[in-house]
Amino acid sequence: MDKMKILVVDDELDICAILKFNLEKAGFEVSTAQSAEDALGKGINSYDLLLLDVMMEGMSGFDLAKMLKQKPQTKDIPIIFITAKDTADDAVNGLDLGADDYISKPFSIKEVISRVKAVLRRARSDSASGGIEIDDEKKSVKVDGKPVSLSRTEYDLLKLLVHNPGKVFSRSDLISAIWPANVIVTERTVDVSITRLRKKIGEYGEKIVSRHGFGYCFE
Repeated sequence: MDKMKILVVDDELDICAILKFNLEKAGFEVSTAQSAEDALGKGINSYDLLLLDVMMEGMSGFDLAKMLKQKPQTKDIPIIFITAKDTADDAVNGLDLGADDYISKPFSIKEVISRVKAVLRRARSDSASGGIEIDDEKKSVKVDGKPVSLSRTEYDLLKLLVHNPGKVFSRSDLISAIWPANVIVTERTVDVSITRLRKKIGEYGEKIVSRHGFGYCFE
């Protein structure tokens, strides 16, 4: 399996070297750039994730992120900002630009690696879900851009399955995770809820697969 490719963009050479060494040790393929302008010459669309400093001479990390999010070929590449700036406003600005996470210097290498893995997992999950968009703040779902009305149970089922692609959940797992503890739910209830959910999400219902004798998963 090909290694996931990460581009580290930071004007501090020692930061680039430390991140490159440790991320490669963790199994990633890593390149570095000392400026936003340098990064733009490295074929950014070939990378799976960017670790991006904010304060750099010339183009800032925020400006680079804004540019990338406006281009179809780079808009879906996950971005994690790493910077000495740590105010709430800076974090909000970064996230508003479409960044996936925000880490302040000085940082723990273990924390960086953990967050990189988490962001890549989310990116793979979003890719696997195809045209399904789950907005957890609004508790809403769109399928191929069109709103779909789901019950609370159906929404929670879809979110759990989509965010854990390939993982098989037994019916008892789903009952424990989705239904309140004081509600009596049978395995048949789970099957009925899954059937209704499949119908509501159209062609993507086929991605909710039954593993006979085990349970359900989202492929």
